[in-house]
Amino acid sequence: MKIHRFIGLSAHDALGHVREALGPDAMILSSRSVPEGLEVQACCEGDFAAIIEQDAVADVPSAATAALPVLKAGTPAGMQDLISEIRTMRDSFEDQLAELAWTAQQQRHPVRAGMLKELLAMGFSPRLSRYLSDKTPEQHELKDGLAWAQATLAGNLQVLSDEDELLAKGGVYALVGPTGVGKTTTTAKLAARCVMRHGPSKLALITTDAYRIGAHEQLRIYGRILGVMVHAVKDEVDLRIALDELKGKHTVLIDTVGMSQRDQMVAEQIGMLAGAPVPVKRLLCLNSSSTIETLNEVVKAYRGSGLAGCVLTKLDEAVTISGALEVVLYQKLRLYYLGTGQRVPEDLQLPVATELMTQAFQIRATPSTSRYRDDELAIVVSPKHVRQDPGVRVLNVA
Repeated sequence: MKIHRFIGLSAHDALGHVREALGPDAMILSSRSVPEGLEVQACCEGDFAAIIEQDAVADVPSAATAALPVLKAGTPAGMQDLISEIRTMRDSFEDQLAELAWTAQQQRHPVRAGMLKELLAMGFSPRLSRYLSDKTPEQHELKDGLAWAQATLAGNLQVLSDEDELLAKGGVYALVGPTGVGKTTTTAKLAARCVMRHGPSKLALITTDAYRIGAHEQLRIYGRILGVMVHAVKDEVDLRIALDELKGKHTVLIDTVGMSQRDQMVAEQIGMLAGAPVPVKRLLCLNSSSTIETLNEVVKAYRGSGLAGCVLTKLDEAVTISGALEVVLYQKLRLYYLGTGQRVPEDLQLPVATELMTQAFQIRATPSTSRYRDDELAIVVSPKHVRQDPGVRVLNVA
């Protein structure tokens, strides 16, 4: 068995070298403090299993073999039990190293440790929280560090700063997204703004929602109030015909049927809009109160080609908007509008990056389930539990 020796400035650093050289399944054999930092001895899991099969466990350093269970490795069941025990030992060892790394970070960089706790309490993911805390300038105090993180995120947020880009230029826009995110209400709000700018004769409304009871009638009621005709289409052929008839309109808004991001018909819907005779810009409606994992899945399902940006809806229902803003940042989406209520057309606002981040960074008075204790933080932000996605690293932190 070939034993590899790694030295890092900290436990986190040493484990990173192990994972980089031997992969995530490397077997940690021992660790000790050295003048250069922390020394970790490790080997490949395959090498370790091969030695066990050859009844040569004695070659493993005593620090590891002392805790190995006494099992007969000659049988398949014994082999599986032994490997399972070893993996359990490895996980426990990594958790202990994570605690040591967190304790060391608190001592060396108390401001970064404090930032990490606050960012997690605000609702940001461990991935983004750890990245921002690691990038915080050394000279900052906690208050300054949080202000720096807020400004950094605001600077990376792409927003529609001038509404004329949509209302003055016009074109064909389709509101897409899962069920219940407010596509029809958002369509009506945009329609009202277009009518106030150009008059009802310059606008047309199309609905593809023939599934929900009353969905067509809901948009038709809005159209009747605004003095705008509403066209219903069922498939790609109907859409082509409708868009050809409405090519003289300045703006065409399409209210699509809501589908779960896991529905195979989402791809068909995207294909129908992409195959239209004129360019159709899609605006994805995202529920601000949904989890980060759900929103990421929605974006990946609805992205396709031709996704112009997104609209954050239901801000009035969200306890915190940090998760939704993180998804917008991570997915590199352009934020067009904010839906802040049910009123048409009042509850539709242009996003202002600095104001949104100020709202996200407000420390809530009520206790947060994301405000962890120090002993819990060690596990939450450990490399084993936090995947370092390269998408986070593209944030401009200059």
